[in-house]
Amino acid sequence: MTRYAFSVNAELCIGCSSCGMACKNQYSLEPGMVWRKLYPLSEDIYPHRDRAFFSLACNHCDKPACLEGCPVGAYTKRPDGIVVHNENSCIGCRNCLRNCPFGAPKYNAAEGHVEKCSMCWQRIDEGLLPACVQACPTGALTLVDLDSFDETGTVQYPPGFPHRPDVAPSTRFKLPSTPLIIRRDV
Repeated sequence: MTRYAFSVNAELCIGCSSCGMACKNQYSLEPGMVWRKLYPLSEDIYPHRDRAFFSLACNHCDKPACLEGCPVGAYTKRPDGIVVHNENSCIGCRNCLRNCPFGAPKYNAAEGHVEKCSMCWQRIDEGLLPACVQACPTGALTLVDLDSFDETGTVQYPPGFPHRPDVAPSTRFKLPSTPLIIRRDV
């Protein structure tokens, strides 16, 4: 069976935020509500903050802390690895916010419940890509099958990302290479 995951390639990401805007448009998210966000890499990872980014949302963990901490069972994990949150069951207690080491669930104060990336499971079930993946103009954000994914140079825990094997995040990352600096002596 397929185990879906996001693959984020910082070599290809140009920081355009198309992924985040596609997510907001797909779900008509309230102003201020963000499920997918672009993060510039810190200088200890990459020397030029304005040139390297990670697009992050829910990691659809193998052992999701959000699911374990929900007292009303508002989270389910599908056999294909997608962690789904049922907003109608959510009581807004925010246990999942406290439990998730990656900050993926977001509290929607206007609606009184928690929301998060669903990996566009409805689109996937229709044979389509998640909105964020489809919108990426460079192919920096892709949907992969973890059971067959074997791309050289990818990591599960890049520098600065919480190392949490207890939840086993599914997202995989390709770090940017340091650019060659050409000096021009005039």
